[in-house]
Amino acid sequence: MRQFLSLVLLCFVLCPRRTISNPQCLENPPNLDPNSGSGHVTKIGGLKAYVSGSSHSKRGIILVSDVYGYEAPNLRKIADKVAAAGFYAVVPDYFFGDPYKIEYKEKRPVPVWIKDHPPAKGFNDSKPVIEALKRKGITTIGATGICWGAKVVVELAKTDLIQAAVFFHPSYVTVDDIKEVKAPLAIFGAEFDGGSPPALLKQFEQILAAKSDVKSCVKIFPNVKHGWTVRYNVTDPVAVKAAEEAHNDMLQWFATLLQ
Repeated sequence: MRQFLSLVLLCFVLCPRRTISNPQCLENPPNLDPNSGSGHVTKIGGLKAYVSGSSHSKRGIILVSDVYGYEAPNLRKIADKVAAAGFYAVVPDYFFGDPYKIEYKEKRPVPVWIKDHPPAKGFNDSKPVIEALKRKGITTIGATGICWGAKVVVELAKTDLIQAAVFFHPSYVTVDDIKEVKAPLAIFGAEFDGGSPPALLKQFEQILAAKSDVKSCVKIFPNVKHGWTVRYNVTDPVAVKAAEEAHNDMLQWFATLLQ
């Protein structure tokens, strides 16, 4: 019986079609601040968005948030880093003012909230954002998906809408998704991740390695857990260092691929 339960648990962890939310996705919730960051909020493609960087840049990066949305200060700090590297950074409000809140836990748990904000809708909402960026003169576009946002970005990466993609500790992304990826993809995962554990990311790596026409990179960061790139404690130097390493790896990936 114990062996059977172990097999069931293994299937739950590795099954590429699972849709159950990872509890780690909700840990260390940010204190949302609509005034955080050095950029500003505007409308792009019908969505409110935090933008940072020169509007004259020809290279754009869309940052797709986790369930806590576009007002998270650490996320906006990442956007400001992207802007400082010469890109035009855009963080859309895919939740239309309704990010997940901890107080939803009992009456509106994540599976219920997700029904109102499915990643498939985020993918469709991205299309007018991308078109708006192109009208601004941006010629190459990358996208970074964080947790929930990775599922949005993997759908974009299956198309010609973006030229490069990055995942930070992805959620909901499946083996079947990775098989359809067309855009260059870098995946930065955590050693301790209940949603996308290293074993699953290794499967992703093997699939991507077999795609000779798709550049890829899979890196598993030691001693960190799901959420470390954006929901880190800014007063913890070890956590900040780990997050900054991932941010710099993302910037190097885009600098190489988006010209």
